[in-house]
Amino acid sequence: RLFLLAVTLPALFVGCSEKVEPTPLTYSQILTGTEKKAWRMVSFQIFDNGKSDGVQNAQNLFQPCEADDQYVFYANGEHKFEYTNGPSKCDASEPDVIFEDSWTLINGNATLEFVIPVLGGKFPWTIRNLTETSLTVEYIFPDIDASYRFTFNSTTR
Repeated sequence: RLFLLAVTLPALFVGCSEKVEPTPLTYSQILTGTEKKAWRMVSFQIFDNGKSDGVQNAQNLFQPCEADDQYVFYANGEHKFEYTNGPSKCDASEPDVIFEDSWTLINGNATLEFVIPVLGGKFPWTIRNLTETSLTVEYIFPDIDASYRFTFNSTTR
């Protein structure tokens, strides 16, 4: 009996090891990180009738004090979104958070809905590229052959 117990018990514990398999990140986890993630617009491209003048530096759209503003996506259940002043403000009296809203992600067609203030509203953006450090979205106008494409870099490390 002792021999049988000595052989059987160790075999039971050897079979109990848990195999750890990595879980791939979803679009939302890449977008928000574990709590929140900030992004800064770095470039844009305008397409008209399938043609573009090429990629433009986003600083061409803004005053220098606006070029470092950040788009912050939260990983909370409310999908909180903030548009915040970066390190430089145009006016010292400006708040750190310029406005708050929410974001929506539809994984099925890779659509991310959020506000880009320079355009004055919330639009459904098609995700063209999303990595840990880069996000490219595009809005395709429904009635004309034109689109806007914006690229952001993560400022959260």
